[in-house]
Amino acid sequence: MRNDLPTRDIEPSVAVDDDEGVSLFELMAVLAQHLKLLIAAPLLAGLAALGITYLIAPTFTAATTFLPPQQQQSAAASALAALGPLAGLAGAAGVRTPADQYVALMQSVTVSDRIIEQFKLMQEYDAKFRQDARKELASNVRIAVGKKDGLITVEVDDKSPQRAADIANRYVDELRRMTSTLAITEAQQRRAFFERQLVQTRDKLTAAQQALQASGFSQGALKAEPKAAAEGYARLRAEVTAAEVRLQTMRGNLVDDTPEVRQQQAMLSALRSQLSKLEQAGDAVGGPDYVGKYREFKYQETLFELFARQYELARVDESREGALIQVVDVAAPPEKKSKPKRAITAAATTVATLLLLIAFVFIRNSWRQRQSPTVLKP
Repeated sequence: MRNDLPTRDIEPSVAVDDDEGVSLFELMAVLAQHLKLLIAAPLLAGLAALGITYLIAPTFTAATTFLPPQQQQSAAASALAALGPLAGLAGAAGVRTPADQYVALMQSVTVSDRIIEQFKLMQEYDAKFRQDARKELASNVRIAVGKKDGLITVEVDDKSPQRAADIANRYVDELRRMTSTLAITEAQQRRAFFERQLVQTRDKLTAAQQALQASGFSQGALKAEPKAAAEGYARLRAEVTAAEVRLQTMRGNLVDDTPEVRQQQAMLSALRSQLSKLEQAGDAVGGPDYVGKYREFKYQETLFELFARQYELARVDESREGALIQVVDVAAPPEKKSKPKRAITAAATTVATLLLLIAFVFIRNSWRQRQSPTVLKP
């Protein structure tokens, strides 16, 4: 039996298939509908950004490059380097290079405050507090160490090209000042140590000489045997002190379990044992008071000569290390500005505006399709 009833064709005005997604042609069609907006708006935004860059005060960058002081490799560093790949297991990867120390010195609060005072940067940066001026200065200064050549570069940004060059050169001068007063290298540390010991020993030697003279001592009052014993005691005691100094220096570079440190400890114990026997023998004899004072005088005299020799050797080693900062490129006032970069700013603004508009057009079109209901034609 045939059904003669009229039928209706269902034709949706908008056919959306969620499974098939959106084709590239449909995306291009949506962009074509807003072509004028996508062209005009990014161009206007780029022109506006270009105009704003002309209102910003230009910034100039001055740079100086110098070779940091070269240091000799210490015995501990040489022993660690001999381990090769095993040095990383011993923590060698975390050891900072001397160049990193010089960079840290230039970034210190002391150097920053001196530069702020000299160039009156608190008024220039309109900073109310010193720490605000330090932050502003740190944001305008870049100090880096070259990975291949080892040179240190100091770059300074400032509104004045002359001041930018002066500040960059001043960092080098401040580093020279810091390295001349601080003991950074191994030779400088040894020189400072023996210098302090030399001053202390000189004071003790003067006091021992005054005490010896106050006891009525004369060269003829002391017989040959007590004198020889006193001189031998002074030499032995000086050797004990020298061994203690060497042990202290070795412990600064090596651990206690190394053969060198153990050998030095055994030598120090033997010297102390001999010194104790001499002191007990001297107490048993019960010599007069000037004998003890003479012993102390000879001991301080021998110790003073020992420290004087070590101090001179440390000074020679310090001079060999070449603690001279050699400037490769002196900072000069730049001829061209470094900021703002007008062409890059305008191009970046144009591209960013175009991408944002494209995303906006797609999002708005998708939202409208989801809000519009399906229409059925009769």
